[in-house]
Amino acid sequence: MSLPPGFLDELRTRTSMAQVAGRKVMWDNRKSNQGKGDLWAPCPFHQEKSASFHVDDRKGYYYCFGCQAKGDAISFVRETENVGFMEAIEILAQEAGMEVPKQDPKAQEKADRRTLLVEVMEQAVQFFRLQLKRGGAEAARAYLQKRGLDEGALERFEIGFAPPGWENLREHLKGKGVPIDLMLGAGLVKASDKGREPYDVFRDRIMFPIRDARGRAIAFGGRAMDPNDNAKYLNSPETALFDKSRNLYNLRPAREASGKGQPLVVAEGYMDVIALSEAGFGASVAPLGTAVTEPQLQLMWRLSDEPIIALDGDKAGLRAAYRVIDLALPLLEAGKGLRFAIMPEGQDPDDLLRKKGPDAVRAVLEAAMPMVGLLWRQETEGRVFDSPERKAALDKELRARIAKIQDPSLRHHYGQEIKELRYELFRTKRSGNQGQGTWKKRDWRAPPPASPGAKSSLLVLGGESAEMQMREAVVLGAILSAPEIAAEFDTRLEAMPCSDGQIALLRDVILRSIGAEDQMRANAEEAIGAEALETLLSARHLQVVPCIRRPGDAELSRMTVAEELAKLDAHQGWQAELSEAEEDLEELADEAVTWRLAQAAQARAQAGRVNEEDDAEFDVGPNGAHIDKSERSALDSLLSQIRFDKSQR
Repeated sequence: MSLPPGFLDELRTRTSMAQVAGRKVMWDNRKSNQGKGDLWAPCPFHQEKSASFHVDDRKGYYYCFGCQAKGDAISFVRETENVGFMEAIEILAQEAGMEVPKQDPKAQEKADRRTLLVEVMEQAVQFFRLQLKRGGAEAARAYLQKRGLDEGALERFEIGFAPPGWENLREHLKGKGVPIDLMLGAGLVKASDKGREPYDVFRDRIMFPIRDARGRAIAFGGRAMDPNDNAKYLNSPETALFDKSRNLYNLRPAREASGKGQPLVVAEGYMDVIALSEAGFGASVAPLGTAVTEPQLQLMWRLSDEPIIALDGDKAGLRAAYRVIDLALPLLEAGKGLRFAIMPEGQDPDDLLRKKGPDAVRAVLEAAMPMVGLLWRQETEGRVFDSPERKAALDKELRARIAKIQDPSLRHHYGQEIKELRYELFRTKRSGNQGQGTWKKRDWRAPPPASPGAKSSLLVLGGESAEMQMREAVVLGAILSAPEIAAEFDTRLEAMPCSDGQIALLRDVILRSIGAEDQMRANAEEAIGAEALETLLSARHLQVVPCIRRPGDAELSRMTVAEELAKLDAHQGWQAELSEAEEDLEELADEAVTWRLAQAAQARAQAGRVNEEDDAEFDVGPNGAHIDKSERSALDSLLSQIRFDKSQR
């Protein structure tokens, strides 16, 4: 079956080689650098203990230095799943949210036409570059020189000029034997509605070629030389080659620079990207004349875990940033975020570079705030919170925003950060400030490492999170004390949620060691480090567990694991029941419900859990709600009554 042109390119763009391979291998954390997409593991294609299998996630390829296996995500799925080419395509497409096109008998014809369009675009690039060197482009050259672009920069970015007139490019391409339908298909000319010949799309403009990830010219951006032109910047129309929502300007060079460790900087326009690149910030890109789109954001995350959005220091720049936040919140994942660098007021990156140089820009980029900081600024800046009603409104708005985050762990951490910011704001209010929500610069660096004693106690987490993590640690510690029981719990271990990354890694090691139980302890030490494993197993809440104190007692370990897993299952079931009940609560709003909620609140107060306003809870669920353990008894009764009421309606 022939696939339509561009489908495989799009599939590879949306697919992470690291995620695909990560289902089959266990990464060597000591050798890997996940931030740069540089990952190593024992090879899944031949038996080995050393990490000779290498994945370059930025380029989307793998290679084993032991057996020389190599390929991309498609070939990896074919080999590891033992499926054919189209089956592998269907597996990856389903994961990427793409639909495999039905058989197209004209696919080869379309592919051939696409190749011809690329050739026509390359001819246009050369035509525009030549025109910039001719007599009619003096004003364009003067403008580029004023913006600080020397001859080398013009060559590197292939900047050209579309001369005034309606038919310059059309006649040039016609002279080269290019048919008019290819010019139309490439978006270089536009059909006339007056019955005349098609005319040039770009006229009297400085031209910036737009290339895709493979380096093919697919479109142009043109800056008008006439200050009275209605469109200061004009992009090519969408064509078989060009979808502006799925591409970024300077994508290929930025991918290479990002792979070498440079931070990915997302600027607003072509000139900003060129200026940043020339100043040493080679991993710079820009959206193509539109607000950032979801495909563009996913593309950025393929290049970098934390792209830096470089904002113009004005209201328009902030509005654009706030739109990015709204887009990004539902898409966030652990390890995939955004940071925001705000330029001095009234300046863009190009302005700052020309006035103060690369060091000034570097300082702004290094001080970029995480997305939670800008979210807080958006909700609080310029507002006064001098009444309970206004504070409650802020709480409601923040809960609604955070509830959009799909990842429960990430949602929790956002809630904790917002809670701290809220405490600082209202504490300042009580000490004499009027309570305006102006975001203040914070030190976003990680705090000093905890002492060994503090790290060994999960009690520092507090609440249900600590309780669940303790139980997970006990389960794994009990299995390590009697590895032969692991196979009995393999299915339930796979379903265990794992509230901590180290716990999840240790769980995976245990599962992969089933069948080689005598190597389980050694595998665990290799995965997380002997010291880290010893610290975990020597924690107080594990040392009081009899089977861990006396390793080797399989029956005692079996009973311990079964009991702890049952408690974890019960907790998950209660949380699911609570989420369902929250939805029921949203549908019911009568006096009886209000009264029973008041009774629940009173029960909470009697339990000593009602504190000052600073204790507003932001550990939210999907519906923005949180219920503490001390409320369970009253709320269990309440929820049962609510469901009865609903069944009677």
